[in-house]
This record gives sequence, C-alpha cells and structure tokens, in this order.
Amino acid sequence: MEETISLKEIIQTIRQRLIMIISITLAAVAIAAGVSYFVLTPMYSASTQILVNQSTEGENVFTQNDIRTNVELINTYNVIMTSPRILEPTIDELNLEQGVGTLRNQVNVSAEGESQVVTVTVEDANPASAVEIANTMASVFQQDIIEIMNVDNVSILSAAELSDNPSPVSPNPTLNMAIAFVVGLMASVGLAFLLAFLDRTIKTEDDVEEKLGIPVLASISTMNTSDMEESDLSHTRRGKGRETYGA
Repeated sequence: MEETISLKEIIQTIRQRLIMIISITLAAVAIAAGVSYFVLTPMYSASTQILVNQSTEGENVFTQNDIRTNVELINTYNVIMTSPRILEPTIDELNLEQGVGTLRNQVNVSAEGESQVVTVTVEDANPASAVEIANTMASVFQQDIIEIMNVDNVSILSAAELSDNPSPVSPNPTLNMAIAFVVGLMASVGLAFLLAFLDRTIKTEDDVEEKLGIPVLASISTMNTSDMEESDLSHTRRGKGRETYGA
C-alpha cells in the first residue's frame, strides 16, 4: 500500500525540524564565506587584444576572401598562442617561477565572435603579473608568428593595462554564499524529511489510530505536580474525601 503525505504533514515536519534546518543552512553559508574570504586566493585578470589581418604592401584593400582566410587562421593562432613555442619565451623573459603547464592553465584565448580580433586573457594572483604576462605573450606571438607561419598579419590592437584599484575576478563570495544557502537549505530540508520517515515512535492519537486501526476513545493528559502549590493538592484531596463520605 502506497503511503501519501499531506501538506499539513509537510508543514508540521518542517516546523518540528526548523531549528535544525536554519542551523545547517547558516553553517553552510558561514563555511562558504570563510572559504571565499580566507582560504581561496584572489585572482586578477588582464586582457590583450590582437588583430589578425593581411599584410599589405601599397594598397590597403581587403577582399572578402582575405577576411575569411584571416578568420579561419584565428583557430590556428589560438592553439599556437598556448603552445610551448610562445609560453617558454614568455617565462624566460619575465623570469616566472611557474612551468609551461601552470601558465597554460592561467591563459584563455578567445575570438571575438566572427571578427578578426583575438583576446588573450591571463589570470594571476598578482594583478601586475597578469598584465605583464598578457602583454609579453602578445609581443612574443607577434614576433614568432612570422617565422612559424611565414606571414606578417598580426598586430597588437589593445595592450593590457594595470588599473589603479584592480578588483579580483574570483572568487565571488556573494555567489558562493548564495549557492551555499540554496544547497544547505535543500540538504537540511531533505534531512528533516528523512529523519521524519525513519522515526516510527508514537506521539499523537492519530499515530495510535494508524498503528492499531481502532479509534481513540479517551486520552490521559500529563500533569506536572511540581508546578502546583501545596494548597492546591490539599484542596484536591479534601474535596475527594467529602465526595466519598457523601456516597
């Protein structure tokens, strides 16, 4: 027989475990805030834009085929940009401590839609280092592409610049805490229903009727005699004695 749960039971379960739900949710948010502010290293971003065009001698006339060829070359340039041929000279020139693999993970090369512009984005814990790496990679690429592809069609459109007050791009504490709030709330509510499902103790008259299959005719309330005054107890005993005497 399938068991069904009513809206009233759902609300009752949440109310019974409300303190646990709030505690777990707040703990998840606090952990996310602590990790975001005190554990994770802030990362800064710097971008350099490169223009891919045809080298022209004399006339500055570009045909549609030239532009299409340049766009197709961008995919090849994206791979070359993150290859050891470009990364190793960059590391040597800036005397960087990280290796080629680590530096490759810091670099993201992307094309601006269907345009001939390639954006080189570098993330680093030091904002000044991010700017230097991005600009050096663009410069090395511009020089080496002549030898690699035997073409001279790359120019630096916009170099990376260090702002006066750089802001980290990651981590995002607000986003992390929002995600932790949702996850903590879902986990705590799920745990509350799991505990309610595993709890088979009898607490109410409805539980008795459900377990035994017979209606409840009466119930005995619990009386705390420690909260009652001595005079009340004496009055109760004398009253009972008189009733017995009259009978």
